[in-house]
Amino acid sequence: MRVELYVEESFYELSSSVKIDETNAQITPETWENWFNHWLEILQPQIPPAPSYEIGLRLTDDLQIQELNAQYRQQNKPTDVLAFAALEVDFPQSKEMLAFVPLYLGDIIVSVDTAQRQAQQQEHSLPTELAWLAAHGLLHLLGWDHPDEKSLEGMLRQQVRLLNAIGIAIDME
Repeated sequence: MRVELYVEESFYELSSSVKIDETNAQITPETWENWFNHWLEILQPQIPPAPSYEIGLRLTDDLQIQELNAQYRQQNKPTDVLAFAALEVDFPQSKEMLAFVPLYLGDIIVSVDTAQRQAQQQEHSLPTELAWLAAHGLLHLLGWDHPDEKSLEGMLRQQVRLLNAIGIAIDME
């Protein structure tokens, strides 16, 4: 099993608001791909079986995520992460097709502006917050949701598990 991850880092090209230093180092596409591969291995029993998967990850700014949030969720404000799940569409997947084409799980969009503010509030690094939000988006792509406090707590515990698996310790307290 492997993940084809398409990382678009338009944020770093458009913005000068994030200062890149040792605590806010930019995550390489290879690191992202390793993380997603590891996460999907952990989540394997809960996802549709396929030899490979495809995910889009876009790192953007508050302005762009606000536009998407207004367009798709009717909330005209920035948010930290949006996930557009492809598996919600009832599209037949044949074994023959999956042998040649990865199973497209969807797209995750993260606002680096919001992530940076949240990282400062949580007193951890920007890469830690970006990993946290990407894991949250991945869980949404796989059908997880948090309409109530109990399901949110379960989802957050799963995020902690995913981050711990890639060597990032998160304290939920």
